Amino acid sequence: MILTKKQDKSADDFWIEYEEQIGEKVLARTLGQYVSGWKEFDEGGNTPLWGLVIVTSGGFRFHHFPQQNWLDALIRPPATSGKPKEKTIFIPRENIISAILHNDARWWKRLLGPNLPLLKIQYRFGEEPEKTLLIQTEYKTTGIIENLLDF
Repeated sequence: MILTKKQDKSADDFWIEYEEQIGEKVLARTLGQYVSGWKEFDEGGNTPLWGLVIVTSGGFRFHHFPQQNWLDALIRPPATSGKPKEKTIFIPRENIISAILHNDARWWKRLLGPNLPLLKIQYRFGEEPEKTLLIQTEYKTTGIIENLLDF
């Protein structure tokens, strides 16, 4: 999926274009960081990855947009250099078994640093064993769980 980048594009324009490209209605969204639970992401060894946490009419999506800064360019060997690629997780609604958003509110956890809510999605594809996807989300999680489980 390639979304165009324009200086005058508003956030609303971005989401309209995103919905057109995926063919689904975006119901809720926030920013998040992939933790574990998706084979293709775990094998790459590039975690943690930041991206958009999106609940659509068709299911759950985590969309990581490529980014490269000068430090990445210095560290990455020339053989692996090149344009970073987008990475997407998509779990159709019918494959989602359960979803919870855990927000640990213990006072001592807040003293140790940011304590982001953890989205935990249990899913299964066909006869494969059940798996757990973990995504740390930004604090603005309104509608994520409600829309994810509303099917």
